[in-house]
Amino acid sequence: MANSDNPPLTYAQAGVDIDAGNAMVENIKADVRSTRRPGADAEIGGFGGLFDLKAAGFKDPILVAANDGVGTKVKIAIESGIHDTVGIDLVAMCVNDLIVQGAEPLFFLDYYATGKLDPKAGAAIVRGIARGCIESGCALIGGETAEMPGLYAKGDYDLAGFAVGAAERGTLLPRGDVVSGDVVFGLPSSGVHSNGFSLVRRIVERSGLAWKAPAPFAAGLTLAQALLMPTRLYVKPLLKALKTTDGIKALAHITGGGFPDNIPRVLPDHLACVLDLKAIPVLPVFKWLAETGGVAEAEMLRTFNCGIGMVVVATATKAEEVVRALTDAGEKPVLIGTIAPRTVDAVPTHGKLSL
Repeated sequence: MANSDNPPLTYAQAGVDIDAGNAMVENIKADVRSTRRPGADAEIGGFGGLFDLKAAGFKDPILVAANDGVGTKVKIAIESGIHDTVGIDLVAMCVNDLIVQGAEPLFFLDYYATGKLDPKAGAAIVRGIARGCIESGCALIGGETAEMPGLYAKGDYDLAGFAVGAAERGTLLPRGDVVSGDVVFGLPSSGVHSNGFSLVRRIVERSGLAWKAPAPFAAGLTLAQALLMPTRLYVKPLLKALKTTDGIKALAHITGGGFPDNIPRVLPDHLACVLDLKAIPVLPVFKWLAETGGVAEAEMLRTFNCGIGMVVVATATKAEEVVRALTDAGEKPVLIGTIAPRTVDAVPTHGKLSL
């Protein structure tokens, strides 16, 4: 019981505004509805999201799940006040991990945690999430907004995403028939994507540039806008290509760990991917990061995508067919390597990156 010296406290006085959270849910319902797809009505507000696999057209599906976050890239969004793109990153980091296993993304859920709910920033984040879902063909069927004063500093927030996809039994990637002589294509990235931003932020600090300063590597954009360029969504082009050709044996999403850590995940232990570094179309942002931060080539390759966000392993005799399928789907594949017997390194290289 309260006494005169200790008047009653409320949850709002402790820093949590339930009404603001409910109001935000109402404000984002239109964005959520825009992500409808067969199998989901994309309504939110209940205790759980529903999905009908049969309505989505699957006969004998294997479910594939992935979860991820945006990492310290959100600090740039927070410090610059640009919140409408990190939601796309959140979706991309999850659904790109589904497509590399040959799975079609079906639905997505998000977790948004903050010290003090900012309805305007929260709505912008969810708009980005909805856009990412639409661009990858999956429904946003639920999520959680957590207001936790004392755990996060004022203005700070973090994001986590959860995606579920499906593939018909027998169609999962990587296939078991990857052999020496297969060819390796790279699909261009849009920029840094969502990995390596702890290093990116240190390099920006060293440069002395403000977030509103013109980006030295991207005309017409501020530094924050250029670095917040959303992660590319490879889902729809790859789904289309996989339906067009049977020449694709494996896919690798180039995320944390870069080329050396991600490509071996889809290869048998006795094989390696020999990369031609000269063939990689290094984007200007990576040249700026390497020069400004004094970052060595090996560190660049293991930290960043360097211009290639997705790797495609294809049958050599069907290379032209795979290129045609990817090109028709809107991609610009670049031949960056071959599969060979493994000696020591899983990803040996030749040539130099154009830094």
